Amino acid sequence: MPQMTLIRHGQANTTARDELDYDKLSDLGHQQARWLGDYLAQSGDHYQRVFCGTMRRHIETAEGIGAMRYGEIVQDSRLNEFPYFSLEKAMQAQFNTAHPTSREEFAAHLPKVLAAWSNNELENVDETFAAFSGRVGAVIEDIAAGDGRALVITSGGLISTVLRQTLNLEVDGWSRMCMAIMNSSVHRWQSLLDRPILTQFNAVPHLETPDRHYAQTHL
Repeated sequence: MPQMTLIRHGQANTTARDELDYDKLSDLGHQQARWLGDYLAQSGDHYQRVFCGTMRRHIETAEGIGAMRYGEIVQDSRLNEFPYFSLEKAMQAQFNTAHPTSREEFAAHLPKVLAAWSNNELENVDETFAAFSGRVGAVIEDIAAGDGRALVITSGGLISTVLRQTLNLEVDGWSRMCMAIMNSSVHRWQSLLDRPILTQFNAVPHLETPDRHYAQTHL
């Protein structure tokens, strides 16, 4: 497995109540992407392959980073986020749960959503847990089988699922990873004895100076 760098998209529309409205970068999200692109260029990192999901926020982040400097950006829908808004609506309909309005409420709500989804308790959702988990494993395996370092722009739920599959996390740990992953953060994997290992998690070196601390966002 060559080294693989996964990047979460920049901040999206945090006031959205559905996927279509959420799927665009905020002004801050665009800035986060530009700052990350500058950092990658200055660090001298080189990538032989570039991938991103087909969601607008993925593409806008890849463009803001300037990922095309490394070559053609391959868009792959298997790198798209899990259908959170569909899952939340199913939770409301079946379990009468309230829409979370703060990060604290979301932190309490998400483990319940992921547990119900992974246990096949939610009906009429846009994607089953088995289908999502399967496509994540398949796309990461395909990228890992290629030659050269890969840069992958995707979403926090997908990155946390790669973490879950790498570290054998239970649902609670999985949900904690989802909550921890920051916008425009950097995560790296490489191979050891033909097995993937996590070598960097949730790095935001482009946001570490005091004047950019305000830009370290999760939602």
